[in-house]
Amino acid sequence: MFLDGEAWRARFLDFEREAWRLETLPQYLMPQEAQELQAFRSGARVDPARVSNQYTDRLRRQVGEGRAQGRVHIVTRPLSEYLRFEFSRYYAPHALAGEEIRILDVTGRRNPLEGVQDFWMFDHSEVVLMHYHPDGRQISREVHEGDVAPFIEYQRIAMEESVPFEEYVKGLDL
Repeated sequence: MFLDGEAWRARFLDFEREAWRLETLPQYLMPQEAQELQAFRSGARVDPARVSNQYTDRLRRQVGEGRAQGRVHIVTRPLSEYLRFEFSRYYAPHALAGEEIRILDVTGRRNPLEGVQDFWMFDHSEVVLMHYHPDGRQISREVHEGDVAPFIEYQRIAMEESVPFEEYVKGLDL
């Protein structure tokens, strides 16, 4: 089953304990980000502590309800322009709002999750596979019909091998 619109948004409202994502690409080409990415390219920066929008408001509310959201992004250095943008425009304010963001830098080492595709996992019971073109344009979101156990293991490996976002970006010029 493919997800879009309200069915997709409902996953983020209805999970009980945890929504978790693995990101593997150096860029995601999202049309709604084009203007912000251009502003970033022109030198515009945001104060993460001052960002307040539907996403950050939802994160704060969910954390208050005892529900967690997190992700691990697999990266290599040098960071792509998109990753520097994503780190400053999204990850920094989202981390302040309560999302547990971690970075798995595989520069100069074996990627322990080589070949694993992007996915979201909800409450360790549902996996949504994120399909992308190689350049980061999204193709679709698909509910995985099989066993979720491998994805729980991917999450364990990703968490074990990664570092907190705040620790990773210390000293980086984003």
